[in-house]
Amino acid sequence: MMNKQPGTSGLIFNEPQLWDKSREGRCAVSLPKMDVDRSPLGPELTGDAPDLPQLSELDVVRHFTRLSQWNFGVDSGMYPLGSCTMKYNPKTNEVQAARQGFAGAHPLAGEEFSQGALRLMYDLEQYLAEITGFPAVTVQPAAGAHGELTGMLIIHAYHAKQGRQRSKIIIPDTAHGTNPASASLCGYESINIKSGPKGILDPAIVAEVMDEDTAGIMITNPNTLGLFEENIKEVCEIVHAKGGLVYGDGANMNAIMGIVKPGDLGIDVLHLNLHKTFSTPHGGGGPGSGPVAVRKDLIPFLPVPRVEKELDTYKFVTDCPDSIGRMHTFYGHFGVMVKAYAYILSMGGEGLKQASQYAVLNANYIKESLKDTLNLPYDRPCMHECVFNDANQQEYHITTMDMAKRLLDYGFHPPTVYFPLVVDGAFMVEPTETESKEDIDQFIDAVKAIAAEARQDPESMHKAPVKTKVTRLDEVGAARKPCLRG
Repeated sequence: MMNKQPGTSGLIFNEPQLWDKSREGRCAVSLPKMDVDRSPLGPELTGDAPDLPQLSELDVVRHFTRLSQWNFGVDSGMYPLGSCTMKYNPKTNEVQAARQGFAGAHPLAGEEFSQGALRLMYDLEQYLAEITGFPAVTVQPAAGAHGELTGMLIIHAYHAKQGRQRSKIIIPDTAHGTNPASASLCGYESINIKSGPKGILDPAIVAEVMDEDTAGIMITNPNTLGLFEENIKEVCEIVHAKGGLVYGDGANMNAIMGIVKPGDLGIDVLHLNLHKTFSTPHGGGGPGSGPVAVRKDLIPFLPVPRVEKELDTYKFVTDCPDSIGRMHTFYGHFGVMVKAYAYILSMGGEGLKQASQYAVLNANYIKESLKDTLNLPYDRPCMHECVFNDANQQEYHITTMDMAKRLLDYGFHPPTVYFPLVVDGAFMVEPTETESKEDIDQFIDAVKAIAAEARQDPESMHKAPVKTKVTRLDEVGAARKPCLRG
């Protein structure tokens, strides 16, 4: 059992709406004495006054402080669902993005007055090209799925330029769920294939479905099982032999950054997630950034405008007749680019490599520590995340959801559950590189304690969480009869 845990019941404040706390005459701000005569409002402004709450300064401070305490973020504790949204990011990168020269830059200022911003975007593209092993990158796409769409549009434009469009795209069962949607938006039919017994692609299966009517394959590497696709080069050769292209989903680059260059593996188009790998928090829906890297002969298809350098001047270039066009207003989410740029410069090449190494080390430490507690469908070295499931707890009628809910009582945000779909009852843990051994040990102890409770007192598990402000919700009822009123 655990000797300590990060979460306790503590004091959990209720907080009414501001209008319920309002009292006539209270004011949170001391207004200066008027130095002009009072004048009545004109007839057009004499209607009913707005219904604003009247509160003291202390009321206001406590209200927003209590609301913030209801929220859980990576600044509060460990997020075992990892870099997908909750990788910790150094605060210095936020400071740089908030500098007036960047935060106050206007997109209509013109090239002459935007040289600093253009240089940052140009240099960032060069850095990302070096990291990924590709000759060119665009940072215009606004997020990961947007980068996927950009990459697939490039593949579509490439085949059109060859004089014969194709109709299908291969998508493994370990690819990210947005991949088939991006392919469908380009008119492709998704051909789903199963991974092999080791959880990675079997080249023979790819060879069976790859033909001259298939545009290519979309590969997530490392895949959603947290495993590196060891046969990636052979798969690329099979696809290329039939004239297809290989799209790389780089959302899991956090595991191989500085170690493997996808461009050296045979991948033709790759998207990255700056908001996952390169230090921009993406929780709450955005903003994000999904740069796309391409091999040399695909450069003409990149979206416009492109940032190019002539001598010491940076400019936008739009004269690109084969371009897929503009993918975003202006040039994407510039603030996200600043944070990624600051992260790369502050970490350096060796630092980026170490971040990947620590992410992999932490995930494998969790895998080895919990594989006798939770079922491990693929007992082999993982990358940045490891996938368990609830097979060991099913005899006690305890599910992955029960364990995830109970983790809340121990002060941990639950990990990713029921994904990837190739593992029934998946319990996927991604600690990222920034969690210390002490914090990871607390998480491991909590999971072991929950597994023991599942054996000894399974009924209590069905009631979890019990220490949170809101206990277990009727999720089926919420899905079927949602209450959408605030």
